[in-house]
Amino acid sequence: MTDQYQAFAKSPIGKFVIKNLGLPSPTFLERFESATPVVKGSVLIGAASSSTLSASIAQVLANIHANSYVGNNIELQQIAAKVGLTLNVINEHTSKYKVVIFDASGIETSEQLNELYAFFNPIARQIQNSGRIVVLGITPETAKTVKKAIAQRALVGFVKSIAKEFKKGIAANVIYVDEGAEQNLESTLRFSISARSAYVSGQIIQVSKAAVVDVDWAKPLAGKTAVVTGASRGIGEAIAHVLARDGAHVICLDVPQQQADLDRVANEIGGSTLAIDITAEDAGEKIKQAAAVYGGLDIIVQNAGITRDKTLANMKPELWDLVININLSAIERVNDYLLSHDGLNENGRIVCVSSISGIAGNLGQTNYATSKAGVIGLVKFTAPILHNGITINAVAPGFIETQMTAAIPFAIREAGRRMNSMSQGGLPVDVAETIALFATAASSGLNGNVVRVCGQSLLGA
Repeated sequence: MTDQYQAFAKSPIGKFVIKNLGLPSPTFLERFESATPVVKGSVLIGAASSSTLSASIAQVLANIHANSYVGNNIELQQIAAKVGLTLNVINEHTSKYKVVIFDASGIETSEQLNELYAFFNPIARQIQNSGRIVVLGITPETAKTVKKAIAQRALVGFVKSIAKEFKKGIAANVIYVDEGAEQNLESTLRFSISARSAYVSGQIIQVSKAAVVDVDWAKPLAGKTAVVTGASRGIGEAIAHVLARDGAHVICLDVPQQQADLDRVANEIGGSTLAIDITAEDAGEKIKQAAAVYGGLDIIVQNAGITRDKTLANMKPELWDLVININLSAIERVNDYLLSHDGLNENGRIVCVSSISGIAGNLGQTNYATSKAGVIGLVKFTAPILHNGITINAVAPGFIETQMTAAIPFAIREAGRRMNSMSQGGLPVDVAETIALFATAASSGLNGNVVRVCGQSLLGA
């Protein structure tokens, strides 16, 4: 679906009208392309004094051969040199940065938060369109003192604010790293500084300590078998394409009525199909059997879902039951079966699709919002009890350009598009890229996260 306002905003007359009326001016977002550098431009790195994550950050930048810069920070230069990263020193010819990374893990008190200001204030106007800002800190709940916990939690307010201030399609996010989890950082940092995270902004991702799993970063899902539910169209179709692009064999699952579209998607990606009702009691068993043909199940993406919107006073009981059953209860049953019947391989990945409606609620969506909030609960309470390297995480999409949103009345659709820091709707591929982050074996340190893919929507902000 074409965003005609966005196209108008970039025309000569559109620029004139928008400037004079103070209307939103959405930037065309850069998105991931295969066989291109992780970062297309310069990276500026900074660190608060006594920070502990800089060596791991430098190692990732060295691995991707980033053109990296630093200010007057001798300690940071020495740390980078030890891992083989050469940091260029900022000079008068260094004007724009594609990525800005700040290691804030050394901030121990609220007074030290002025290090954020000192670093970002001089370069606030030097970040390119579709740029990335990443602030890294220590998970507040694991801080050794109350003062440090307070200071580390304060990073969220800073990042969410600059994400709204900087505009130009610039995304800003926080990565919290648990003690001892530095070696689990790479997949999250690669994602956060790349075009894969185009519509992920104002978010917190927590990295926990886990076994380190190496992958081929060109094909991070090579040799893996994935099941994507609701794969016949929209977001599910995009998920299937991205996972296949990254090397997985994808089993596309949907109801038998969607067999023709399932066949089309599977043929496009070299995958296979499984036409079943996800609410059936034996759905989990059939998924396990289908994946066994390809070496067992490594990834399941619980994407299937429906809406049946009515205000609560006008909602029939069958509409309530249908939405809860498909969007939540079916996921519980399938997950329970797979986890209790060895249905997932070692280092298996469960990724669920929630919604910002499940975070903030929405008019006329009591059934849908309840189901999607339940999905978040499922992730949060399942994560601590998993073993064998299996993880569970969720994405919560905001306004995504699909057939469903195309049917929304014009005024509501436009509000959904503009009421976020990017001033535009996201694309199905934006959701798929975030799911691919959680799906890779290299993301062993990501467990129990819920990441919104919403361009920092004002809904639930």
